[in-house]
Amino acid sequence: MQSLDTLGAGFSLASHDMDIRGAGNIVGEEQSGHIREVGVELYQHLLQEAIIMARAEQADKADGHELTSEWTPQINLGTAVLIPEIYVGDLGLRLGLYRRIGHLETREQIDEFAAEMIDRFGPLPSEVNNLFEVIELKSLCRRAGIEKLDVGPKGVVITFRGNHFSNHHALIAYLQSPDTNKTGHTKIRPDQKLVFMREWPNPDHRLKGTKQIVKNLVVLAERK
Repeated sequence: MQSLDTLGAGFSLASHDMDIRGAGNIVGEEQSGHIREVGVELYQHLLQEAIIMARAEQADKADGHELTSEWTPQINLGTAVLIPEIYVGDLGLRLGLYRRIGHLETREQIDEFAAEMIDRFGPLPSEVNNLFEVIELKSLCRRAGIEKLDVGPKGVVITFRGNHFSNHHALIAYLQSPDTNKTGHTKIRPDQKLVFMREWPNPDHRLKGTKQIVKNLVVLAERK
């Protein structure tokens, strides 16, 4: 995204925001979008932060700093994942923080950066905690070959990169295991997407539940 003031930029921005936030709760029975879920005011704030994050990424590329991975998984949680203006008021400073966060990979790196932010700005708001959890989740997704996660109150839909999983036989055995299905139904759809039906009434449940599922898939993918 080179600029936001050219013809068609509005559509590009909306498309980029949809990639980051998701178009709605595709796991649930209804297709309620994020505007309905979080409210217009918060949605506008999320959109503003999406612009800032996009500018940070573009600045990194302009400076010749590539991200640590060649591809970035898409994670749609339907919850606020950002650095609130009330926490870090200076736009340029938030932009720099987003750039640094974009380079985090390991849990150790994330924890060190979180400690630095706490030291500089105070206790982390829930939105920032969510942001760090998503950063770790993206790293796990790359290890498992997961291209996209669509998470909702009724479970998660997982899209593998190229519709391929590196250890297909281990995956089938995992899906058929009673332990895997004791908390909800699991299946592979005809379009090769993996569906875990779960009851996750709030964002905290969704984050923790999704992370555990992805960690299990990482173990399968890296099994010799």
